[in-house]
Parts: sequence; structure tokens; C-alpha cells
Amino acid sequence: MDIEQKQAELIDHFVKQASAQKGAALGSVIVEATSHPSLFAFSEILAVPTVAELEGTENSVYFEVLRLFSHGTWTDYKSNRGSLPQLVPDQVLKLKQLTVLTLAETNKVLPYDQLMLELDVTNVRELEDFLINECMYAGLGMKGKRGQGHLPSLRGIVRGKLDQVRRCFEIQFAAGRDLRPGQLGSMIQTLSNWLETSDNLLISIQEKIKWADTMSELDKKHRKEVEDRVEEVKKSISTKHAMTSLIQYQDMLVDVAYLHCGRSYTLLAAEVDFRGLEDIYAEPAGVMDYEEDRSRPKRRRHPRC
Repeated sequence: MDIEQKQAELIDHFVKQASAQKGAALGSVIVEATSHPSLFAFSEILAVPTVAELEGTENSVYFEVLRLFSHGTWTDYKSNRGSLPQLVPDQVLKLKQLTVLTLAETNKVLPYDQLMLELDVTNVRELEDFLINECMYAGLGMKGKRGQGHLPSLRGIVRGKLDQVRRCFEIQFAAGRDLRPGQLGSMIQTLSNWLETSDNLLISIQEKIKWADTMSELDKKHRKEVEDRVEEVKKSISTKHAMTSLIQYQDMLVDVAYLHCGRSYTLLAAEVDFRGLEDIYAEPAGVMDYEEDRSRPKRRRHPRC
């Protein structure tokens, strides 16, 4: 059975018992309730009309004991020991367990020295045994083992880690105690502050979302502009490439034409030269006759001056 459900059933049981008793007869009911190993809330019993009637009477000590277990600590009991009845061992254990819960309300790291002082424990071993067996396993009907410093699966009144190096108890979870007189207003103020902070945080988150949406739209617009520009550059590069290819092709045609014209000119020149030789040597070739040579007139050579 879940510890919260078990507590609810126990509270209902003791409320019915307290409602059926009056005066000194309520003493046994209050002792039984404050000694029960699975009950850690007493404000409902304290609010029973027959119990409230004990205040200011000769049986008011029972009312004060019940109020001590609702809001007080072991230190409070020691300070008022003279006006309160002697507690039985189960009540002492219960009040020390409740003291740990009170300390855990304001601090999530409890030094061993502080715990030993508040609980009247003389050494670390005794303190760790108490935290494991009587707090981490409280109300479960079982005992833990030393050395299990981190017990996340337990459903006791506290869960946490025993740090032997730093000599402290790191609280991860602690059950709540009954509200003390005047504590409700403080709690309401705390919750109001938390609500205001949450509203401001929500507004800030909404503004961040709006800013992110705006930046996203700007980013999309910028990306579209870049993509359009890239397409323009691609088209420009394609056009330039086509023009370059065309120019290269034209240059190639010019080179081919030039080569073709050069060859034609060379052939033409060769043909002209060849034809000129034919004109020069058109008469029949042969060996000049000596007599013919003598009959030809000779040019006179003028004497050199």
C-alpha cells in the first residue's frame, strides 16, 4: 500500500476514535496516534472538537503533546520537558523523525554535526543508521542496510544520499509536515511570488518565440534572396560560357580559314614560279655549236679609266 494512502486511512481512523472520546480518555488515543510508525500528520486530529476542548483544562497536556507532534521538534520537547509528560520510546523516535522533516524544509544539505546536535546522537554510525532505518525506510515495515547511501527507490519520509566524505545528508525528497499557525499566509505569499515569476517567465518565453518567428521569416527571406542570386549567377555563368565557346569556335574557324588561304597562296605562288620558269626556258635546250658562237657578234669592252 502507498504510504500516502496508508496515512489517509490512519488519520481517518484516529479522527473517528478521538471524536468518540472526551477528557482524559483522549490521552490513550493521542499516545497511540503519536506512537504509530506510519503516521506523520496530526492536524486533522488536533482539529477534532473534543480534542480542541482539552486546551486550558486539567487534561491540556495531551493537547500540548499532540500540538508538539504537529508542529514541534525534539529540541522543542527538551525545552518544555517540565510541562509535558514523559514520552514513550516510540514517541521519541517519531518526534526525531519529524525533526528531520522540519530541518529538510529549509535546507537540502544537512551537515552531520547539525543533525547529531538536533537529534541527540553521539556518533556518525548511529546517525547514519537512524537516517537509513528510521527515515528512508520509515513506515515501510522494513529496515535498510548500511552502505546504501543512495536509495532512490524507497518511499520513506525522506530520500537522499549520505555523503561520508563531506559529512552531510543530501536531501532529494522529504515529506511535508502539518502547517504551523501563521505558516499558511507565508505559503500563500510564496506561491503568489512563484505564480508571478511564472507569469513573467511565460511572457518572456512568448517574446522569445515571437522574436524567433521573426528571425525565421527574415532568414527565409534572406535565403530566398541568396538562392535567387545564385540562380542569376548560374545563368550569367552559363551565358558567359556560351559566349566564350562561341568566340572560341569563331577563332577556330578563322584559324582554319587562315590556314586554308595560306595553303592556296603558297600553291598559287609555286604555280606562278613554275610557269615563269617555263617561260624562261621555253626554247629547246641544247649545246651551243662553236662555229655558231664565233659567228655571233661580241660586245666591246671599253677600257677602264
